[in-house]
Amino acid sequence: PKTDIVFLKVHKSASSTVMNILFRFGETHNLTFAFPNGGGNQLFYPRHFLASFVQGFSPWSPQQFNILCHHMRFLQPEVQKVVSSSAVYFSILRNPVQLMESSFVYYKGTSAFSRARSLEEFLSQPYHYYNPANSDSHYAKNLMTFDFGFNPNGEVSAERVQLMLKAIEAYFDLLLISEYFDESMVLLKEMLCWDLDSIVSFPLNIRDSSTKSPLPDTIVEKIKDWNRLDWEIYIYFNRTFWERIDRDIGRERMQQEVKALRDRQAELARTCLQGTGSVAPEDIKDSSLRPLQHGNAKILGYNLKQGLHKEMEHMCRRLVTPELQYSSILYKKQFAHRQP
Repeated sequence: PKTDIVFLKVHKSASSTVMNILFRFGETHNLTFAFPNGGGNQLFYPRHFLASFVQGFSPWSPQQFNILCHHMRFLQPEVQKVVSSSAVYFSILRNPVQLMESSFVYYKGTSAFSRARSLEEFLSQPYHYYNPANSDSHYAKNLMTFDFGFNPNGEVSAERVQLMLKAIEAYFDLLLISEYFDESMVLLKEMLCWDLDSIVSFPLNIRDSSTKSPLPDTIVEKIKDWNRLDWEIYIYFNRTFWERIDRDIGRERMQQEVKALRDRQAELARTCLQGTGSVAPEDIKDSSLRPLQHGNAKILGYNLKQGLHKEMEHMCRRLVTPELQYSSILYKKQFAHRQP
């Protein structure tokens, strides 16, 4: 199994669920994480990543960490300083149309979105609301482009798009697609030589459907135009994603693998969870399992069954522990020898 991993956690793209998978694997195998200085949950995002953002990194005695997975704005030469040269790099993408809709609700408090009553209103005259000079403007335009380290306000010329795609392809070994999450996990499992139980998950940081609404076609086209760089990235890597499946696994075996994964997840849900799945934040009985609520989104969580035996309880709890709490547990564990 591969243990040196860089995961670029792209916002609002099922990346919290992927992070939980990495947290569990790292904890089980006693791996070290590149934590933000002071144990925060982001590597000084939205600034470009610097090795000095990582707790315990020193240019004089560069310590290498196994897993880098907290939110960052990618900058490859700096990332290289904190992980092994053989580290596997991967990230996850989401259809920019759904990504924009999700961001509008989740980041409602940001400068670009706060004054617009609806996404439609924002898109009808975006520059009335959007100022690229604002420090939080990246949430409102080409968010994936920004997270990968590029300029979200750059011109959309064929040449520039090509350069961007080539750079991403050069740095990353795999780009997952959140709309095909289970297929993505199978590809990840193959690339990392992990077993099935290492990639099972319950969806984390997901939004209650009451705050979602279907988008009319006119809005869809406006979102694509507004996020043209993100759209180009998504279209290209969605295509290479399926090419890779055809080349390395084949559709038939992929179907079998996905079925095995879903069966195992259903089995774990029956074992671990009260009821059938996620519940509203106010219905989560154990406050340590309550996810952070943000913007106008309503983020769901889980209730564990009572009376699970100790090992099972530990495994189930880790599957449903929200990102911030889990990160904090691992941080305390890794730096237990240091007095705060």
